[in-house]
Amino acid sequence: MSVEIRVPPLGESLVDAVVGEWLKQPGDAVSRGETVVLLETDKVNLDVTAEEDGVLSRIDKQAGEVVTVGEVLGVVGGGDGAVAAAPEPAVKTEPAAPSVAAAASAPAPAPVPAAPAAPAAAPVPAAADDGSRAAPAVRRLAEEHHIDLATVAGTGAGGRVTREDVLLAAARAGQLGAVAVAVPAPVAAQAAVPAGASIPPPTEHPLEERIKLSRRQQTIAARLVEAQQTAAMLTTFNEVDMSAVMEIRSRRKDSFKETYGVGLGFMSFFTKAVVGALKAHPRVNAELQGDMLVLKRHYDIGIAVGLDEGVVVPVVRDADRKSFAEIEREIADLATRARENKLTLAELQGGTFSITNGGIYGSLMSTPI
Repeated sequence: MSVEIRVPPLGESLVDAVVGEWLKQPGDAVSRGETVVLLETDKVNLDVTAEEDGVLSRIDKQAGEVVTVGEVLGVVGGGDGAVAAAPEPAVKTEPAAPSVAAAASAPAPAPVPAAPAAPAAAPVPAAADDGSRAAPAVRRLAEEHHIDLATVAGTGAGGRVTREDVLLAAARAGQLGAVAVAVPAPVAAQAAVPAGASIPPPTEHPLEERIKLSRRQQTIAARLVEAQQTAAMLTTFNEVDMSAVMEIRSRRKDSFKETYGVGLGFMSFFTKAVVGALKAHPRVNAELQGDMLVLKRHYDIGIAVGLDEGVVVPVVRDADRKSFAEIEREIADLATRARENKLTLAELQGGTFSITNGGIYGSLMSTPI
């Protein structure tokens, strides 16, 4: 019996993923619960496991392809080691060519009048288009940014409009001061290049290297643009005397590590200071939702972690109820699992305030977005 490997649910705000690395190849034996392929999403990487013992008989989606929830990635067959053959393409039967003698004796065909040119196709209205091309979360995002989905070229599987497509359209609208109209690539190419002319490849310099961005890096770039278009940006710098904190840390760090099994860093002090400030100034721990200001009485602090692919921000829940040791342990655990791509989506959502420490990169002052 064959069992299909399908894309699992990705989370409410995630509509698609990119196929990462296949850990098994056709013909390899797999066990139930064993990871077969990795998926890359905007926020976390997901392990897709086999539901039954058997042999990976087919791979339907290759690394780099965009997939949506429920799509078939591959097939696990029975454990006999047989590999399912891909279906043979249908062979189109061409009519036999007439003999030379028959062609010579046949009367010449009468000229066929040219068919009138077909009228240009009318544009598809948005109401008949956006429902099938975008997930509910993407449609809500488009409504928030006043983007007509009918004008957005989808880059997802089957031409579906993704969150990044909407954010890019919104960014263009903000920069140009008009509604962004994204033209699908084939149409744009036909409009820009005369009929019969070939499209020249992009000019490449011998000292330049092209590196394809991962899904996470593309999302980070889109979020940065979105933040600059939707938030009122303000930066202020204040000097703080840290000598007392540094003295306490220097005096207690050895006994702290011996007692609690974790180092005493500055992030636990920063977290405690932030929680105290948020309690003293509740509107800083708030969020604008439409015409409502939502004051949050819980203190879930996001801690930025720098990775090779960019920054992720796992959340320390209820930081106001945790001790210095508990905060240090949780930050260390979240940072380690972030670098190992083992964070869950829930651990990256719901933060009320974020802290980042640019000093580890040698910067004197910085303005995170």
